[in-house]
Amino acid sequence: MAGARGGRGPGPAAGEQQPRVACPAFAERLGQGKPRQGFLSSFFSSNQKCQLMLLKTLQTNPYVKLLLDAMKHSGCAVDRERHFSCEDCNGNVSGGFDASVSQVRAANLSGDCSLVNEIFRLRFGLKQHYQTCVRDRAILSILAVRNISKEVAEKAVDEVFESCFNDHEPFGRIPHNKTYARYAHRDFQNRDRYYSNI
Repeated sequence: MAGARGGRGPGPAAGEQQPRVACPAFAERLGQGKPRQGFLSSFFSSNQKCQLMLLKTLQTNPYVKLLLDAMKHSGCAVDRERHFSCEDCNGNVSGGFDASVSQVRAANLSGDCSLVNEIFRLRFGLKQHYQTCVRDRAILSILAVRNISKEVAEKAVDEVFESCFNDHEPFGRIPHNKTYARYAHRDFQNRDRYYSNI
């Protein structure tokens, strides 16, 4: 049996390379060494730091609070132990999104394309710049998690861009910063009260 190792079943033949993975999230499992360690690593493990950051984010981040409230309102309560996982990951991946729809909405509603962020990146313009930024960030996100060509990613984003760019639910507006996200969260909490008076 070609490629069998010790009779354990098929595997790569001698000299054959493993297929390229789009996102090698577990570099240490692939034998590429351990991720870099920082000063705080001596006090907390990566997983403990991640759990602390997750807890703080769930309690204080207005974007997350609004999304969790909206999911609960829709009947999808979120359990921290069940729905969140802390894993070592490379710097390209910043979310567990799958489709181009999610990528466009994430780029649009995350505040990543705010004027301040774009100025720090030294990328800013006047006409349609926000839309261009959202499109480019969505394409980069897809390329970071999928092993596809840039042309295929661009086509996928362009097919859904208009409808997804204009879909702001549950925020009701584009939250360009945490202040706007807090306003959106407050509006979401009060909308049942508003609609019951109509």
